[in-house]
Amino acid sequence: MVGRFLKAVVLAAGMAVAAVSVAKASIVIDIDKARQRMTVRVDGELKYTWPVSTGRAGFATPSGTFSVFRMEEKYASKEWDNAPMPHTMFFTPQGNAIHGTYEGGNLGRAVSHGCVRLSLQNAAILFKLIQAHGMWGTEVVVTGPSPGLPPGVRREQPHNSHTLASNGLFDSLR
Repeated sequence: MVGRFLKAVVLAAGMAVAAVSVAKASIVIDIDKARQRMTVRVDGELKYTWPVSTGRAGFATPSGTFSVFRMEEKYASKEWDNAPMPHTMFFTPQGNAIHGTYEGGNLGRAVSHGCVRLSLQNAAILFKLIQAHGMWGTEVVVTGPSPGLPPGVRREQPHNSHTLASNGLFDSLR
């Protein structure tokens, strides 16, 4: 009987340690709007640096710290004439996402409607990386000025993934 109890305690402790390690942000995606660059770190180690395209004037990509809460391998934007957005990783409830683009010639310039565009190849790499590590362990940090806003003014959105669950935005994950 003591042996079973001891096994149960060890198993419970192991599960608790595993749960704590999953909660730790193991992927940090830094998006610098001023440089139009993204860096990806896994467990603190720099893995990738890629050019991106963020929101143009009037369509600012929000600054702040976010969590990836929804992923779609094949997605088309209903808002923008069914524009293809392969390997989409949503990080705001307003629809801002990181995704691949067929307009790779615009990478390095702020020309999007608020999303963060990556080359098709890099979007596929990032998508698979997040799938492997889990989107709940992924943090998206967006910094820098937004085109069309006066210097020093930035539109920030708070880290709000906790309110997303109560608004039904996680329903597609069930």
